[in-house]
Amino acid sequence: MAERAQPVSPWPGIGAAALVATLILGTLAAVALRAETSSGFSPADWAALKFTLTQSTLSALFSVLLAVPVARALARRRFRGRRALIALLGAPFILPVIVAILGLLQVFGRSGWISDLLGLFGLPPIRIYGLHGVVLAHLFFNLPLATRLVLQAWQEIPAERFRLAAQLGCNGAAMFRLIELPMLLRILPGVLAVVFAICLTSFAVALTLGGGPRATTIELAIYQAFTYDFDLGRAALLSALQLALTAVAAFAALKFSRGDGFGTGLDRAIRRWDGGTPTLDAFWILTAATFLLLPLASVVISGFAGLFEMPAMVFRAALTSIIVAAASTAILLLLALPMAAAVATGRYGIVELSGILGLAASPLVIGTGLFILIRPLANPTTLALPVTALVNAAMALPFALRILVPAARDVVTRHGRLAISLDMGKGTFFARVLLPRMRPQICFAAGLGAALSMGDLGVIALFADPQIATLPLQIYRLMGAYQMQAAAGGALLLLLLSMGAFWLLDRGGRWHAEA
Repeated sequence: MAERAQPVSPWPGIGAAALVATLILGTLAAVALRAETSSGFSPADWAALKFTLTQSTLSALFSVLLAVPVARALARRRFRGRRALIALLGAPFILPVIVAILGLLQVFGRSGWISDLLGLFGLPPIRIYGLHGVVLAHLFFNLPLATRLVLQAWQEIPAERFRLAAQLGCNGAAMFRLIELPMLLRILPGVLAVVFAICLTSFAVALTLGGGPRATTIELAIYQAFTYDFDLGRAALLSALQLALTAVAAFAALKFSRGDGFGTGLDRAIRRWDGGTPTLDAFWILTAATFLLLPLASVVISGFAGLFEMPAMVFRAALTSIIVAAASTAILLLLALPMAAAVATGRYGIVELSGILGLAASPLVIGTGLFILIRPLANPTTLALPVTALVNAAMALPFALRILVPAARDVVTRHGRLAISLDMGKGTFFARVLLPRMRPQICFAAGLGAALSMGDLGVIALFADPQIATLPLQIYRLMGAYQMQAAAGGALLLLLLSMGAFWLLDRGGRWHAEA
């Protein structure tokens, strides 16, 4: 039987998926082969494994446990600025990690705002470095994500359930036990697994707030094996261990995220009759908002003064970051668009599976594999920027596909048969129908990819030499040299560049709809 005609050719997408799979699986194979030359795990490596599991577990537990009352308060209350606050909860996802860490240091550090306040009462300053600092930073990044996931689950409960419970005379405790607690028991294991997986591969947080024998993660140990010992065998062995941990966490996240929903309703707006305590809900909302806004406010306030103290190397690093982000975004779209078109035909699920491989591999592990493969052929430092752009694109690909695939499926479903009946060429359909109608999603994916690449501090730390640096790496070097004022100025510049790139690209896809 002949295959059903398709309006778009799947072969470019299959080719892009093959390239992505080769990049990720090939580098992982290189790591596995090189790991065999290592003499095994040292006590320091086992300590890094223990710290990695400890900080990931604590970070996930604190993030999810605190997200529950915040999400419940947002689900029960309607107030002016609620939509803006919920939108703010998505900002840490594209916020450069080094910017957030600098803000946390200025608020919670030894010379930070809270330590100064404690000093007025004769109390000792806060010590942010070590386990508690890493957990605090992960809480800043993952509390908003966990809150959004739990809030979404709360909003999926049909309004009729709350109406029926109110008609039966259920009070707030009974509503929580009968309606909300079953939802939490279903959704929280998946949220925990997702946050745990994210914390496993958090390199920049451990690099800046961890360190030392008792506060070293596996990824930081990989970096140290490269930078200080140049022990590729040990780095490869640690990379293989990191890959195994990440794969298990990713599998757990996918497994626990499955489950039955809450049924369908009549799509009424949810109205709560249990009331609860408005003061308690306001406390949780204000606490979460303050925790998120204070570090950002500190970066803006200190950054304005630091803008005038930045050395010329910061501006060179900013230009480098812009170039890397532009190249990474171009690579991302060249991979994601044909892959989304292939998936939209409904016959090539393997393409989508290839696209999400990046979720199961750490950028540092891929960087390790690329270093091993490149080193016999060329000096890896000369390829630092292209490799960084390529890995950043591969890491952003799963998120881009989540944005592009639903839109591509909708366009193919709506216009595919008509295009075939008109004998429209596949290339013509792709260029004249698919791309224009996916413009908002394409620009949103491009903006997200550019922002993530602009703020990345990962692979570049492995490949760069003292003469090459992106802006996040240069900020980290300034912090290491105790030039905190200049680092604050660089952080503000990076924040403006990241958010500006996201806003400009996303806005470019929507201007026609708002004209």
